[in-house]
This record gives sequence, C-alpha cells and structure tokens, in this order.
Amino acid sequence: MSDLKRTPLYKEHLRLKGKIVDFAGWEMPLQFDSIIEEHNLVRTKAGLFDVSHMGEIEIVGPAAISYSDYLVTNSVATMKNGEIVYSPMCNEKGGVVDDVLVYRISNNKTLFVVNASNKDKDYDWIHKNSKDFEVQVKDVSDNYAQIAFQGPIAEEILSEISQVRLDQIPFYHFAEGRVNGIKALVSRTGYTGEDGFEIYTEPDAAVPLWRKLLEIGGPKGVKPIGLGARDTLRFEACYMLYGNELNDQNTPLEAGLKWTVKFDKNFIGKDVLAKQNEEGTEYRLKGIEIAGKAIARHGYEIVDGDNVIGWVSSGLFSPTLGKSLALAYLKKDYWKLGTQVGVSVRGKVVPATVVKTPFYRGSVKSKG
Repeated sequence: MSDLKRTPLYKEHLRLKGKIVDFAGWEMPLQFDSIIEEHNLVRTKAGLFDVSHMGEIEIVGPAAISYSDYLVTNSVATMKNGEIVYSPMCNEKGGVVDDVLVYRISNNKTLFVVNASNKDKDYDWIHKNSKDFEVQVKDVSDNYAQIAFQGPIAEEILSEISQVRLDQIPFYHFAEGRVNGIKALVSRTGYTGEDGFEIYTEPDAAVPLWRKLLEIGGPKGVKPIGLGARDTLRFEACYMLYGNELNDQNTPLEAGLKWTVKFDKNFIGKDVLAKQNEEGTEYRLKGIEIAGKAIARHGYEIVDGDNVIGWVSSGLFSPTLGKSLALAYLKKDYWKLGTQVGVSVRGKVVPATVVKTPFYRGSVKSKG
C-alpha cells in the first residue's frame, strides 16, 4: 500500500487496531469493531469518523457566488453566508460530475467539499469552466483534516469542549470558532441519517481533537467508526454514493434528486435536464425490499419475467430494520409503491417489492 495516501489520523487508526483498506487511493479504516456494532452505536449513541480523505476546493473572487451557482444545479445565490447546500454538479449532458456540499463562506468565497475519488476530476472541471468568471480556484484539501461526529448524543458530548454554540447551528449551517481550544469550522451536516457535526481543522490539530472526543465520549459509549458502517448508515438514510447511485451518465432527475435542481437559474447541463423534466425519464431510482435474506448487490439485474427492467445501485441487509433492501434504477412502469419485481441473485430470481424511501429517518435535524 506504499503508494496510497494517509490522513493525519492514520497512526491513530493503527493504534486503535482498525482494519486498513484501500479506499479511493487512501489507507482508511474499514472497521474497528464489527460493522454492525459500529452501525448500531451511531444509531443509538455517537461515533467518530475520519473523513479527512474528502476533497476541499475553494472558489475566491468577485464572481465566486455567481460561478458557484453556475456550477451546481441547486442554488448558491439565494444562500446566506454561513449556509451549506447539497447539490449535484452536472456535465453538459446532465450527468453528474460529482455530488458536493457548497459552503458559502462570504460574498466572495465558497468551499466545495467533494468526494475523495473525484477530487482531481472535480478540480479540473471547476478550473476549466472558470475562464469567463473573475475567480481563483484552489485545491485546499491539504489544508484540512475533517472529523465527523455523528449520533443522537453527539451535540451533548461535543458541547463539553466546544466554544462554538452548537445549539445555535441549524441543519446545513456552519460556524467558525474553537473546539477543544483548536480553531475549527463546525457544520451541522453528516452522512448517517443521525444528528451530528463535521469538524474541519488544520491537519496538525486532528489527533488531539480525535483523542479528546474519544476521552470525553468513551464513558458514554463513543467509539471510532470505519467505512463499512459509514456505508450501511448512509444506505438506510438513502444518501447517494457516487459510483453507485450517481455517475457521469445518470441525471439528478433519474436519481430522484429533483429537489436539488433549480430551473429558475442557469447552470451547466440545464437544457438537458429541462427537457427531461418536461418529457419525463425512462428510469428512476427507487427503493425495493427483497424477500428473505438474499442480498441484492450493486449491478444485479431487476427483472419482470424474462424482461430486464432495471439494475441495483446499492443493496444490503439493513442492521436497523432487519430487512434486505436495495436502491435500484427501475423503468417507468414499475415506480408505483407495492409493485412486485424480481431480483436476479446469482442466477436465481428473488421476489421484491417497491417501497417508500428513505428506508430510515433518525435523529438528523430538519430544515423545516
């Protein structure tokens, strides 16, 4: 693994006996305990995630807001400073280059938080399209470590060492201040379906903060959580995973993300999406429940008799709900709740039913 990158917390993962794997070119912990135990801990208490592998791209200049607004389908122009928006960033054909979080830092500065596997591609895309805008685009990923602290008791524990008033940070907002005496940006965001925070610090500050959170949270059950549970948690809450639900071909409308597409402004790929919005899509992402304990893996075919009517993007046996569930792209005639379909699992067709999403709603705050 010598060519792989390491986060500032890599030695902590070794010290805590994390099982290290290659993830998007990084040496990251898959798990410390069993994945199911880690999953349940985040659902009931709180867990600590190293997400320092995520990329950060800064857009600075007089046109930072208008350019950011042009890059993504959701609205940056209508945001206030201190707000965050989740959005697809599309190519000219309406496919998704990446799904990102856009932090509106000021009237002339935004921060795009991007998926680790897409960081270089995203930077090239953002830089390439900036020529007509008075902005500078900077890859500032090396300036940040990022720790996610997620779960129903995350605020209670983090408040003990935060000089930032966490109860004053609404969902999808952020504040800058000190946590454990360390300068930090704290956002009320996450990828688990539970309440919690993502804390951005300088790389050198990550280890003391990580250790402090485990020290004060340990008596209440807090433990480090690996990538395995991060995936099962996001899946139950039906958060998108790039490369599974999202890619360069499928559009946000097909992925069920119409709420992130604002047609009253200009953005890359708008013409294609506007036409698709008018005419409808052939496929759309839906939730299905599989009979028994068979697991529908990524890429498995969805069938109706001899006809292939879709494919699985993600699937697993839900630890929280005790059911085998999947997200799948289905043809139009099969979108209605309760529709019966089949999943081709290792040559055998297993019955499945179209069900409501998200599969699970936890302690995550609402924008309402």
